[in-house]
Amino acid sequence: MAPPIVALREAVATTVEAGDTIHIVGGHWRWSPSAHEVARQWWGRDPGFSLVMGSLTSLAATWFRGGLVRRTVTTYSGDSFPTYSPNPTMAAAYRDGSVSVEHWSFLSLTARLRAGALGAPAAVVRSIGGSSMAAQDAYAEVDSPFGEGAVGLVAPLQPDVTLVHAPLADRHGHVAFHPPLLEGLWGAWGARKGCVVTAEKIVDDVGDHRHMVRLLPRHVAAIVEVPMGAHPGGLHVPNLPVEGYGEDIPFWCEIRDACRHVDLLDAFIDRWVVGPADHGEYLDRLGADRVATLRRRRHPESWKEDAAANPADLASPVTAPETAAVLGARHLAARIEATGTDAVLAGAGLANLSAWLGVARAREAGCECVLTAELGLWGYEPTPADPYIFNHRSFPSASMLADADTVLGGILGGRRGRAMACLGAAQIDQRGDINSTEVPGGPFLVGSGGGNDVASVVAEAIVVTTAHPQRLVEEVGFVTSPGHRCVSVIATDLGVMARSTQGHFEITQVVEGDGTVADRALAFAAQVGWDVAIAPDLVEVQRPTHEEVAALRRWDPTGIFLT
Repeated sequence: MAPPIVALREAVATTVEAGDTIHIVGGHWRWSPSAHEVARQWWGRDPGFSLVMGSLTSLAATWFRGGLVRRTVTTYSGDSFPTYSPNPTMAAAYRDGSVSVEHWSFLSLTARLRAGALGAPAAVVRSIGGSSMAAQDAYAEVDSPFGEGAVGLVAPLQPDVTLVHAPLADRHGHVAFHPPLLEGLWGAWGARKGCVVTAEKIVDDVGDHRHMVRLLPRHVAAIVEVPMGAHPGGLHVPNLPVEGYGEDIPFWCEIRDACRHVDLLDAFIDRWVVGPADHGEYLDRLGADRVATLRRRRHPESWKEDAAANPADLASPVTAPETAAVLGARHLAARIEATGTDAVLAGAGLANLSAWLGVARAREAGCECVLTAELGLWGYEPTPADPYIFNHRSFPSASMLADADTVLGGILGGRRGRAMACLGAAQIDQRGDINSTEVPGGPFLVGSGGGNDVASVVAEAIVVTTAHPQRLVEEVGFVTSPGHRCVSVIATDLGVMARSTQGHFEITQVVEGDGTVADRALAFAAQVGWDVAIAPDLVEVQRPTHEEVAALRRWDPTGIFLT
């Protein structure tokens, strides 16, 4: 039977109940207009929701402020624009215990949703083991009966309701999606009461687009036509009869800034979340000019407009992050050439730019190596004037658009080829273990995202960060990613630490500068939180060249990650 086509208010009112476990599918569009409608209907009523979401964006903080959520199950709780950073609203709720959090990685969370959808008692994962997340009740290690040693298992997770935005649906209840899809649709397939589907367009029949249908009438509780429903996220739909749009980065920055001041957050919520009576009024407040601008941003060549508006400053002094990125890129390029690496997973922020530069250098030397990203991108090319890892304008260049399960699990974690990663780290210790989740007794950070998955499967990883004792610590208090199994080099603004044949890190390179090489090595060691050795074959390396810095700044002309 075809699901009802109703107004958004009715779809939420007839599906969502107090105490529900609600899953919001992120995909590449990040958000759902149903989430705002849930907030409008349940604001201040203490419904005790559990919120399941691959990545809690800044907008999830509105649910925290409204007292809607008591528990989150996620991989990331933080801001993504303008930089990847902790969100104080979410962090405060975790710290005071008003909201509890389960920390997972993309693959392990997807595996839990898959087990829930399949009715399986557990799912096998290669992630989580060796990290602090392994202490959670929903993870266990058991001996395999097939002689492969211990295997990790995660418990099934089945939402009550899934909220998902789609580009296209038909009146029969068939829903089509365009990749990349990040965590995929397992949570939608397994939802006990089904999905509230919002769609850019509802047609009589999906017709020639049946190959893109991923939800069937049996999965759908209600369908609502909601144009621009992914806003402030973007929508990549080149093969569907729907007009896409780019991400509204100023809007994301506005909610990020609002979360730093409760009065600003309340004003933001009143204007954009609970204030509009419905999505139509929301779009009226957004305005036709802004919508038109976002429509233009969907075009692959629209970066030229940004580049013209923000020309790269190629004359200013080299920054510490730029130096770290260049040293990481040089080492990455050398390792690609030496090992025959055919794919590099680019982490977020500064590490992303370092990976782009390193792969470019390796290709100049004749290597065949592609860039990949956890969202589900394989073989993509970065565009100038947009340093974000999930830049929609790079999607058309990819040789494959898929999901995290395919890229992180099936390909990077598979038995063919050799993959490396270039990762960032809020903290990294002398074993190479990475913490991006929380400092015990201190601040909440953000979480794993796909970092744990990557560190669990790649052959080798390089970490790019600036040198400081609070970053380069003797022992991390929370192991997010088991870098002890894969991190070979830590590239910083002062030089490089590489793992010796004995397995410990030692200072192997220092950047040219004032004073003696020995003095600079000692200055570097002073910024390391453990008693690090200086390699007997220590070398001095050239400062970043004009060409290297120019390449970085053309990708990030406003210095989002480079200053």
